[in-house]
Formats: sequence, C-alpha cells, structure tokens
Amino acid sequence: MRSRSGAANKAARKLKPAAPARPPAASLPTSRAQARSSRPALLALFAASGFAGLIYESIWTHYLKLFLGHAAYAQTLVLGIFMGGLALGSYLASRRARAGNLLLAYAATEAAIGVLGLLFHPLFVGATGFAHASALPALAGHPAAVEAFKWGLGALLILPQSVLLGMTFPLMTAGVLRAFPDRPGRSLALLYFTNSLGAAAGVLASGFYLIAAVGLPGTLGVAAVINLAVALAVFALFRAPAPESLSPAPAAAKRDRALFAFLGVALFTGASSFMYEVAWIRMLALVLGSSTHAFELMLSAFILGLALGGLFIQRRIDKLARPARALGYLQLLMGFFALCTLLVYGQSFAVMQKLVLGLPPTDQGYRLFTLASNGIALAVMLPATFCAGTTLPLITFYLLRRGHGEASIGQVYAANTVGAIAAVFFSTHVGLPLLGLQGLLMLGAGVDLLLGAALLLSAASAFTLRRVPLGLTACAALALLGFGLFVRLDPYKMASGVYRLGQLLNPALEKLVFHRDGKTATVSVIERPAVSSLAILTNGKADAMIYMARDKPASADEPTMVLLGALPPLLHPQARTAACIGFGAGLTTHTLLGDPRLERVDTIEIEQQMLRGAEHFRPRNERAFKDPRSHLVIDDAKTFFATQPAKYDLIVSEPSNPWVSGVAGLFSDEFYQLARRHLAEGGLFVQWLQLYDLDVPLAASVLRALEANFDDYAVYAATDHDLVIAARNGALVPPPDAAMMREPALDEALRHIGVRSLQDLEVRRVGTKRAWRGLTSALGAAINSDYAPVLDLGAERTRFLRSNGGALTRFQKQLLPSLEMLSGAPRQQATSITVSDFAGARRSLEAMWLRDTILARGPAPSTFVQSDELRLHALEVSSWLRGCYGRPFPLISVVRVSGALVAELSPQDLDPIWAALASTPCSKRLSPQEGEWLDFLQAVGQRDGARMAASAERILTDEPEIDSQSKRYLVAAALLGDLAQGKAAEARALFAQHEAALPLAGDLLLQTLVAQAR
Repeated sequence: MRSRSGAANKAARKLKPAAPARPPAASLPTSRAQARSSRPALLALFAASGFAGLIYESIWTHYLKLFLGHAAYAQTLVLGIFMGGLALGSYLASRRARAGNLLLAYAATEAAIGVLGLLFHPLFVGATGFAHASALPALAGHPAAVEAFKWGLGALLILPQSVLLGMTFPLMTAGVLRAFPDRPGRSLALLYFTNSLGAAAGVLASGFYLIAAVGLPGTLGVAAVINLAVALAVFALFRAPAPESLSPAPAAAKRDRALFAFLGVALFTGASSFMYEVAWIRMLALVLGSSTHAFELMLSAFILGLALGGLFIQRRIDKLARPARALGYLQLLMGFFALCTLLVYGQSFAVMQKLVLGLPPTDQGYRLFTLASNGIALAVMLPATFCAGTTLPLITFYLLRRGHGEASIGQVYAANTVGAIAAVFFSTHVGLPLLGLQGLLMLGAGVDLLLGAALLLSAASAFTLRRVPLGLTACAALALLGFGLFVRLDPYKMASGVYRLGQLLNPALEKLVFHRDGKTATVSVIERPAVSSLAILTNGKADAMIYMARDKPASADEPTMVLLGALPPLLHPQARTAACIGFGAGLTTHTLLGDPRLERVDTIEIEQQMLRGAEHFRPRNERAFKDPRSHLVIDDAKTFFATQPAKYDLIVSEPSNPWVSGVAGLFSDEFYQLARRHLAEGGLFVQWLQLYDLDVPLAASVLRALEANFDDYAVYAATDHDLVIAARNGALVPPPDAAMMREPALDEALRHIGVRSLQDLEVRRVGTKRAWRGLTSALGAAINSDYAPVLDLGAERTRFLRSNGGALTRFQKQLLPSLEMLSGAPRQQATSITVSDFAGARRSLEAMWLRDTILARGPAPSTFVQSDELRLHALEVSSWLRGCYGRPFPLISVVRVSGALVAELSPQDLDPIWAALASTPCSKRLSPQEGEWLDFLQAVGQRDGARMAASAERILTDEPEIDSQSKRYLVAAALLGDLAQGKAAEARALFAQHEAALPLAGDLLLQTLVAQAR
C-alpha cells in the first residue's frame, strides 16, 4: 500500500502543466503595444471593481446594523454572508470556467452587480419595513424564530450581489490568463494586488468622504456606477471572439490528492486570517476607539496588507521551483508574525497616549490622529497580512502548474472564503467569549504554524500529512506555549480607554475587578478603593461611575442616571409600564423601580457581559436585579420593540456616546419613529443626550430628529454637559408632579444628587420645543438619519477636538428670561435652591445672593458669586440705594447685576429691587437716558414683552453710537418682546435695521430669536 501511494504521488509530481491552447489571433490585441496597454487597463479596471466591492461591504454593514441593532452583529453577518457569497460565486464560476468569453462574462457580472446596487436601498427599506410592521410582531414570543428571520432576511438582502462579486475574481483571472498566457503567476498576483488595493481605498473613501457627501443611498449609487463603467470598459476592450480555455486537466491531475490538500490549505489559511481580523479589530478598538472610522481604518489596513503581499509575490512567483515550499515558509512566518502582534500591541497604548497628549485638538491634529491611528493598525496587522496576501496566488499558481486548469482558480477562492466564514462566526460567538482575545489570536497562529509544517514536509517528500516532522510540530507547539506563558495582554492597558484622554490605568490606585470579552464589546469594571468608587467601561470607554459608600456625595455620572430614572415618573405619574434601553451600571433601572406605581420595567441590553459587570455595583442597583417587576432582556432595542405588541407608558433611552459605532442609530429620525409607535397614548419618551465630546450643530441634528417625531419636548440639564429630554405627542410635556417627589425611594435618590424641591428641578429645565424652535434651522443642522448619519460621521471628530455643547444648557438663561417668555411657562419664586455642582443651581444661588445684597437683607456665602467684579457691582448698587446723595446713578452696575438676576429670579423676586430703585429720593434726578434704561430693565424683569420691545427700540434710537455689546443685548430683548407677543413681522423688521452690525455666528440666543422671527 505504501509503495503504491508513493508511486502515485511520484507520478503526480511528474505531471507537467498542460500547455494552454493558443487563442485565435482575432481575440488577442493586434500588436505588442496594444497588449502592453490592455493588461494595465484590465488591472486598473479590476482595482476599480475592488473599490466598489468594498464600498458594498462597508455600506451593507451600516445598513444591517440598523436592522440587526449592533455594529458587531452587522459586521459578523456582512462578513459571513459577503464571504459566503464570494465562495458560492467562485464555485459557480469555476464550474463554468471553460464556457465562452470569460471577460465578457465578467463584464456582464459587473453590470448585474451595478443594477442590484442601484436597487438595494429601496429593497432594504421595503423589506425591513415589512419585517418591523408585520413579520417580527407575528413571531413575538419565539426568540429563535425572530433571530432566524432577522439573519435570514439580512442574508437574502446581500447574498445575490455577494455571489456575483464572488464570480468576478475567477472570471477576470481566467480571462486574463487566456488573453495573456505568459507568466500566469505574475498575472494572478497582480490581479490579487490591484483588486485588494482598490478595496482598501474603497473602505476609506466611503467612510471618510462619500457617506458624508451623498449619504448611504448615494454611496451605493457611486459604487453601482463604477460597476457599470467597468462593465462597459471591459466590453469595449474585449468584445472580440474569446480565446480558448486552458487545456482541461488530464485524468491523472483530477485524481491528484494535492488538489484536495491544497484546497484544505486555502480553507484553513482563510480561517486563520479571519480569526486574526476579528481579534485585531476588537484589540485595536481598545487602542483606537470603537468608532465607525476606527473600524474603517482597521479594515483598510488589513486589506492593504493583503494587497502588498500580492505585489511582493508577483515578481517572484513564476520563478519559484517549489511554490509549495515557499508557501510553507510563508505560513510559518504568518503564524509567527501573528504571535508577534501581541508584543507590538502592548506598545501601541504608549504610542496612542503620546498622540492624544501631544496632538493639538484642532482639525489638523485630528487629521494627524487619523493617519497615526492607521499607522498603529498597520504596525499590528501588516506583517501577518502581508504573508496572507501571498497565499492565494501561490496556492492557485501551484494547482495551475500541476495541470488543474482554470477551475482551480474559483475552487481555491471558494475554499478560502468558506474557511473565512467559519472563522467569523466561530470567533464572534465562541472564540471571543470562551478564549478571549489572546486565546483566539493564538489559535489562529497555531493553525498557520501547523499548515506551514505540513507544507514544508510535502515539499520535501511525498505529500501526506502523516509524515509531518515531529520537530516542526514541536517547534510550533513550543512557540505557542512560549507566547501563552510569557506574553500576556495587559488588561489594565486594555481597559484604560487611552484614545480618549491619553491616560492609562494605574494598578497601584485602581483595581480591575471584572474584564470580559463579550460578543459585541469588551466590558470592564474598575474599582478605586481610595474613594470607594466603581466604574463600568465598554471597550475602554467609561459608561458609568458610582461612589459605593453611602456617605459619599454623588459622582459626576449619578445625576444623569438618577434623573433618567426619576424624571419620567415625575412627569407622568399615571405610568404603569416602562422600557429602558441600555443597562450601564443599572442605576437608572433601579431608580425607575423606586416608583411603586410602575407594574413592569423591561430593560434592554445588547451585551450579556454588561449585566455581569454591573452586578459588582450591588446594592446601589439592587432593585434592577431583585425587584420582581424588573425584566432584563438581552436583545437589540429595535428588534425588541418590533417583537413586542404591548406599548409602554415610558420609554427611557440611555445609550452610550454617539461616536461609538452603532450608537448614533439610537438618536436618529427612524429610531424616534419606532419609539413613537411603541408609546401608549399620552406616553413619554425620555432621551439622554451627552453634550461632552459633541458640538452644538451635532446636538441640533438630534433635536431635529426629535422635532420631526414629537409634538413637544422639555429639556432638563442633569449636569453642565448632559441633557435629559422628555418628549411626547398629543399634548405638552407637563411640569413635574410635586407629590411624586415625596415617594420615599424617589425622594432619596433625588436628594442624593441635590434635587430636593421643584425649584431644584426648575433650575435644571433649560429648554422646550417652543423655546428652542428655530435653533436647529438657525444652525443649518441636518436631521440625523439612519441613511444620512451625520452624527455617526461627525462625533468622533468632535470627541478628538474635545468639543462641548454645554452652551445648550445656558444660552436661554443668560441676560434675558428667554426660556420663560418663549415657552410660556412662568418661573416659580426662588425661596430655596440646593447647593450642587450644577452651574445652573450656582447661578440661581448667586442671583439670590445678589438680590439680598442689593436689598441689604444680610450677607450670603461669597462662593455663590462667580466673580469679584459682579460682587462689586452689587455692592455699588446697594451702597447707592442706602446713600445716593451726591453720587451718580450706577447705571453700568445696575445693568450688569440685572443681567445676572432676570433669568434666574421670578418677577415677584425682582419687584422689590425695582421698588427700591424707584422709591429712593434720587430717582427723580435720573437723566432721560438712565430712566429709559431703568424702565427697560424693569420691563425685562416683569416679562412685559410690549414694554421690553418699546423700551429697547427707544434706547437704540436715542443712542445711535451705543457699543456693540449693549446693542446686541437690546436687539435680543426687543426681538424676544415681539416674539412673546406673536409679532414676528415686527421682530423681522427690527433685526433688518441692525443686521449689518450684529453678526450671528457664535450667539445661540440671537440666532434662535432671528430664526423664530423669520
């Protein structure tokens, strides 16, 4: 038996490649010059095809994460189905490799891809609309059926194009080998290189330019037009009669066991490569951040490595006497380099730290940050992916040399993609949760090391895996063991979120009590024993921090979580059911359950490890885990609502920051449509919007989406940079219910964050839909939509720039009572404000101190006053009131102090000040100018719109040379007075008179007033 096997293998090794039949002269270029120009033209066209192909993969991920609910799930499905379609298409192409003119078949395939690309958006919208409206509700109560339907529909949407894309490489390759039979190895490698290079460019172009310019449908249209143009160009170049195919493989070649062995090599090297990709993308997300742009940089770096490997091998492949041996060495190198990425990765945190701390927060700095991030991704991925880029050309070339014909091109490509599919699903759903990042990466390296050992033996003797040298196997095992024992990924570095502030965790001060790789994210919990705090993080980004000791004050995050849980019952006391999107540390759900009237609270969290990490926060979140009314669901929010026939009285959305990939979809027009459909009559939707790391125009894009879907909303500031927005349809958002504040659990939670009365809530109310009407149009903000994701595209940049949209919490509470007058909600009299870290509370306390100082009611702590200058102005006014004889009226001080008072105090609080100013004997000696100003300030304090407008216009007329700051103040007051009376035309006319002297840029209040007037 052994001798027969040896004879068969010897005979197989002696097989020479069948000489390709010479194609008819009419089918080839008519001259050498044409031949030289046609081949580069085909390579350029194939690069364009790769460019379009990766646009599809990138855009499909954007689309499917809207349906599947998380970027990680969408990436898994798109990768799996995309690669599966490629495999099926490659196999089908290999079965028809000898039929007709393959380049014309390639052109027809490209044209079909283009047509389907143009149809994808309407098909997606129609199919997913049907799913959410009919199919998923019908499957409610059957989670397995829901998942099967979702994944099946997602696959059906992208599979046809994927199959066609899979046919392009075998068709183009076989067609080029027929037309240019010289140096087939070089042709293979160059085609692989150009297609991959175009793909790497396509990822970056779509993510960084096309989506922002033309949206998701427009980007698909660009890719489709490219496909159609490629089809036309290939048809124009090669419409002549087809060359004959390479001679079919002889019977001996068909029985050659090397075919199946090398197809197995293609399968396993595809599997190992995608194990690396899944592991690297998760690893690098902890260094670069988990934004959409970071993912695109990683993907482009991976593909670029493959392209450079193809470029490297193209000049050498035809000269290789033993390609199997070269492949063996490259597989060993790939496994070794993959293990070495563990070493490189450990250093990448220090590099990122230097970048974040060293680069200026400017647009130029952001461009350098993006380039450097791509450099980090290349440093980690390039060595191993470079080797991976040589494998498919070598395997295909080897099989062609052994006489297996054109069919082997598609077979190799199909086998490779089947391995990739298996690896993607295994890595996401089994490898990461069970093995962790390091274990998954080492498993892929082990596959490559064993493949290399087997290939080197096959090159040295008869091909049989039974004769793998024990020495090579032992070396591979020792390499894996060595890296496993002595090279460890540092979980403290991985949990640091170094990409945000350039800080690394200090094990001496911080303890990592939980660190797990979940299906969608890596979740960590950090304890700081010195201050008794816990923080929960996803991919290194802190989502919540809580002081665990009861005697500690509230952390910076607790006001947001508590208000998200307490405000909905205060605004809607009749609520009986609630849904909370996102678990975080569990404090929001815990606070919601403090309302005894609620009968059910469903909390939807997509990552199982988040719940496990949050258990460390008990007992601060105890009700979320133990209250029988609490139901914790692992699911995507959109799918959950689509499969729930019940509607909710309250829906609370507590997503992570918008720059995190996939999260911006929870701030979109389409998501708010879904939330609206699942609110009961009179129900309330409550949204957390983070203003830190966000600028005002991006925040306005969210407001536009809310305005498009809800009749009214009220905006509360939990902190100086966190908004809690309550929206409803059918009626205005009501004021908070004082009786609900007396519920013991809610009262305890609110007191802990410095909210002890309705007045404390009032100072946190910073906007309403009526008051902010015009803000979004004034800023020219585009509506944040799933298909024009302005928030997703812009939020990473604003994070790097350290932008802050905190101006939204104060622009209507400075100098003028704009919020009250535009919304029609009068302010309560200020009697007691609780001291807290919120700037609005400090401003109200300051106003109370200024009032009492002016009226000589006794001093209050000077810490309530923001500046010595303002304190001196108040003392000047108070002094004048006590002894005005012989002293000029302190007009500047009165104006300055009034600006700090009128927006924070009610008319009843301010009336004693006007009375005191009017009752002093010196008031009769005021100049006409001083009298006009005093009348104007009193009108503002009393919210008398007609007097405000009239007084402001008189002063503007009488003082034509007034300074620009005072003019801006007076014009804004006049506009506010007119708008409060409904006199938009008068407001427009007034602003037209002064428009040239009042640029609007940077003045949110004036921009809003002008927009409302227009």
